[in-house]
Amino acid sequence: MSTEKECDFLIIGSGLAGLYAANYASKFGRVVIVTKAKINVSNSYYAQGGIAAVTNPDDSPDFHQEDTFIAGGGLCDFSPVNTLVNEGPERIKDLIEMGMQFDTFEGHLSRGLEGGHHKRRILHAGGDSTGKELIKFLIQKTLDNKKIEVIENQLVYKLLCKNGQCFGALTYNNIDNTNLKVTAKNTFLAMGGASAIYRRTTNPETTVGDGIALAFAEGVEVEDMEFIQFHPTAFYSKTGETFLISEAVRGEGAYLYNKKGERFMLNKHELAELAPRDIVARSIFEQMQDNNDDYVYLTLDHLDSNIIKQRFPTLLKRCADLGVDMCKRVPIAPAAHYMVGGVRTSLDAETNVSNLYCFGELASSGVMGANRLASNSLLECLVFGKRAIIHANKQSTNSTKPEFNSIKLHSNPELEEKFLSQVNQIADLMNNQLGIVRCQKEICDLINTLESIKKDFPLEDNEYYSTRLLNLLQVCNIMAKAALQREESRGGHIRSDFDHVSKSFLAHSIQTKDKDLRFVPVENNQ
Repeated sequence: MSTEKECDFLIIGSGLAGLYAANYASKFGRVVIVTKAKINVSNSYYAQGGIAAVTNPDDSPDFHQEDTFIAGGGLCDFSPVNTLVNEGPERIKDLIEMGMQFDTFEGHLSRGLEGGHHKRRILHAGGDSTGKELIKFLIQKTLDNKKIEVIENQLVYKLLCKNGQCFGALTYNNIDNTNLKVTAKNTFLAMGGASAIYRRTTNPETTVGDGIALAFAEGVEVEDMEFIQFHPTAFYSKTGETFLISEAVRGEGAYLYNKKGERFMLNKHELAELAPRDIVARSIFEQMQDNNDDYVYLTLDHLDSNIIKQRFPTLLKRCADLGVDMCKRVPIAPAAHYMVGGVRTSLDAETNVSNLYCFGELASSGVMGANRLASNSLLECLVFGKRAIIHANKQSTNSTKPEFNSIKLHSNPELEEKFLSQVNQIADLMNNQLGIVRCQKEICDLINTLESIKKDFPLEDNEYYSTRLLNLLQVCNIMAKAALQREESRGGHIRSDFDHVSKSFLAHSIQTKDKDLRFVPVENNQ
């Protein structure tokens, strides 16, 4: 069965970026949100630490900007960072005026400290459940809004693009075997990142870079895909079960120790445990390699346990459920966490295809550089999500929609088991050959193996599992080819065979369908 819908604003994704933008867009027209799973399944929902913004007189946008540039390893563009830090406080005010309640202390906003920040500027809600509280708040606003329609369990398998313009998207629901065509004046990609392509990840299993594959197929530019941020502190268990141990825990004073009882970050960076994430993750990785260990310890036994219980109730319970007392020490190891690069966008979240916008983790706005500063991601969702809607609302659109070939997806259940087996194989390959530290031989081996997987799979045209596998392989290839071309170590990209920062790579990698990878210079304020 196939149905059609029309709207003014089609928003693909239901994380913070999509939900916030949808609520703002509803002031100007009819909004449709399509989301891959349920409305509450997103990276935003699992964000623990909080949202970084200047809300204190002893802080300033200039300080926030400086911290962002330092963490970004030389690849942050000046204009988007300047926009983020100056418009961010206004977006926080917007949320508060909508009714969002952040944690307070003695009548004032509580502000935490996280890695890479020199000021306490991290706002949180529910202690360590900021993302969950934000998403719950915006979901209720969304469901109460009669101008927004939410359609769940939709795999978006094609963007409707012609002559450099986007007119909507095609989606498929594998649960009831239905196809949907949504035409829209403007389409917005807010589909999150790709870190769930790795075996060890903090992301929900749906976060496999669908947005990258979709956009790339239509000639949209993607940028800096070699940079994947591995969160330094994800819970370690022998069963493989993992979850994020928020950076805010280190912000409250937790230390990192190896199994020998050595606090190893003191000699690595002036901020020790609060160094930028790429430095902490690599330091942990080196400790694990040098000592042939699977994990190190995040130690809290020197801190006030009452404060820990009050500040991190969710983490405390999750650790306890797995037999670990968080108030003492927690076994941790790095895990793939955040896609730093993404779809290349302008200050107004435009792509190089008209009427197609992108924001949130899926976008490469120029803010994150080579390594995201902690808790800038939720703020980026708000700032560029609103800018996208404002820009789109001012644009004139082509009232004549072109005809598109009738493509409908179907599902072959016989391919499911083989598909899942290949997904697991790819996850292991990515962890082992394009992990925290990579080299030319491993990357080349990965590219060749991905091609073999594609050849060996019984692909069917317009079939659900075939489409998902092709998308996954495309995303992995894009990442691998960018990593191969960047012959240096910077931020979230570390090459053992080029273990240095090179001025010749002070540039963004750009990939476009059917074109060679190219590098473009970073924008500065000169």
